[in-house]
Amino acid sequence: MRWLVPTICLWLSCASPLAAGPDFWRHEWPLTDFTITTVDSWTEILSGGPPKDGIPALSDPGFITAGDETRLDPREPVITLERDGETARAYPVRYLMWHEIVNDVVGGVPVAVTFCPLCNSGITFDRRVGGRVLSFGVSGKLRNSDMVMYDRETQSWWQQAVGQAIVGELTGTTLTALPSWMESWSEFRDRRPGGLVMDQPDFPRRYGTNPYRSYDSAARPFLYSGENPPHGIAPLARVVRVGDRAWPLTRLRAAGAISEAGVTIGWVAGQASALDTAEIGQGRDVGTIRVRDTNGRDLAHDVMFAFAFHAFWPDGTWMLGP
Repeated sequence: MRWLVPTICLWLSCASPLAAGPDFWRHEWPLTDFTITTVDSWTEILSGGPPKDGIPALSDPGFITAGDETRLDPREPVITLERDGETARAYPVRYLMWHEIVNDVVGGVPVAVTFCPLCNSGITFDRRVGGRVLSFGVSGKLRNSDMVMYDRETQSWWQQAVGQAIVGELTGTTLTALPSWMESWSEFRDRRPGGLVMDQPDFPRRYGTNPYRSYDSAARPFLYSGENPPHGIAPLARVVRVGDRAWPLTRLRAAGAISEAGVTIGWVAGQASALDTAEIGQGRDVGTIRVRDTNGRDLAHDVMFAFAFHAFWPDGTWMLGP
């Protein structure tokens, strides 16, 4: 993986996994209650390089109509959120790559659209917890190479892949995941020509470029010391997670559509990998996944790397087929 290090270090400040814990972190996190946690060992949590808010989460983003957007490559991935009675919204991964969290409100529902590049995990959460609306930022910490978010209201830490608080006052609380999915910009634009797309943020970033070039072809995840997935599945192979089940993308790509375990998962070509080439829109085709229930309704799911599924769902079910 030596060939990969210069690109990632450029973005992650060449972080090294130094031993740390609450005594070290309290100067930056004086309001976080480290006495409440579900983390077995503080050595599981590492610095990803940037400090707290070094990767700036976004709030109240601007939007333009799909027909007015001219910057996106047709194959670029976007995270699509469609709520009943509301105009469909697309959140380009070219922006989430550099911000990782977008705090938004859609049809009166406060949402957090999240993307962890190191796990390829893109999940949308309802930000309401126990009658309180939370707003999320990026802690700069990683656990099993997955982003640790934090809420600004209680300074609790949250594991993005599972949507659960792992440190602080809200430890054990789980966010509700909302149905959203990654698709190509052209798929969204053609299906929802009157839809909205998040406008470019006012930050000095190289939007449209991938600072993790060739990452999803690497042999090993960044700052990950856990077990490899079983069944000979490569750590950075994509899987579709629905609950505690994972379907290898290779199986779905070969079949086109699979119906089992109460869900139907479809695959179509046309979406570029955001973690392949230097220009996001030029990445190899990984296709678009849609997950629906038996009534045809979209289901919350995640298209993540296999190592992350194994790390957070060690007893999960691998849907390998007959």
